Amino acid sequence: MTLKQLEAFYWAATLGSFSIAALRLHVTPSSLSKRIAELEADIDKQLFDRTGQRAVLTDAGDRLLEHAGAMLELETRIRESLQNKENLRGVCRFGVSELIAATWFPKFVGRVRMLYPDLILEPTVDLTSRCEKRLVRGELDFAIIPGPPTSHLLAYEQICELKYSWMAAPSLLAAGTQLTAEHFLQHPIISLSSDSRLTGLTNYWASAQQIELPRALTCNSLLALIELTVAGVGISTFPRNYMQPLIEGGHLVELRSALPLPDMSYCFDWRRDDERSVVRLLRQLVIEEADFSAVTRLHFDSR
Repeated sequence: MTLKQLEAFYWAATLGSFSIAALRLHVTPSSLSKRIAELEADIDKQLFDRTGQRAVLTDAGDRLLEHAGAMLELETRIRESLQNKENLRGVCRFGVSELIAATWFPKFVGRVRMLYPDLILEPTVDLTSRCEKRLVRGELDFAIIPGPPTSHLLAYEQICELKYSWMAAPSLLAAGTQLTAEHFLQHPIISLSSDSRLTGLTNYWASAQQIELPRALTCNSLLALIELTVAGVGISTFPRNYMQPLIEGGHLVELRSALPLPDMSYCFDWRRDDERSVVRLLRQLVIEEADFSAVTRLHFDSR
């Protein structure tokens, strides 16, 4: 019995998928299956029932799972007590929202590259719901997204809260316009897709005031949303700090509402059963580097 065999078994059992476990451990599915088969031969017990469409734990697998988790946790503690923490290596896959990618993300990547040059970063920019699903499945090591998470399998730490406002092109509405139900009937709403956390926030705001929000267009890109709003297609919601350059440049105006939009919490999410040092150390770097006022100005300066 080896730690690599126990590791292969533990993650295949925990994630419910040999292929995802192999992706997480950076091995081929055949290598992972071989390790599990070797473990089963060594202890003379079948750990997975493979007769169905997907492998499920046997009674012996259930009994071994807790012990395997304890062994891997002990291995992590031993390694962390002996290793130089500057020696993070391997591949780190994680998810971020588009707003993060357009603000402080380049500085965060630069800091990681400086501190941990042997660590390969593979970020994915996507909507919150899809990042969360991939994190639950074990395809990502962590995600920096609006939260808190909806799954009990995930732990999180709040990074900050952002203030949002309704905005429009000055050709559509005057700055400081007090929005009423009639405005939303006259001017179409442009929003991210229905599974985005921002759309959920605006729906909650509308429901609290019994206002219907007819949508003319939805998309999954924040930058496309900005361009459409600047073009006067309709009104939308944006983070105040991020949009300040366009407001100052006269491309957008901020609108008012009797009930302010709720703040949006941004969180660092990870699996509760993941105690690796890479997750803990990068979480601390995220907390140090997160600055949503650090607007990337290339897009704005091109106007």
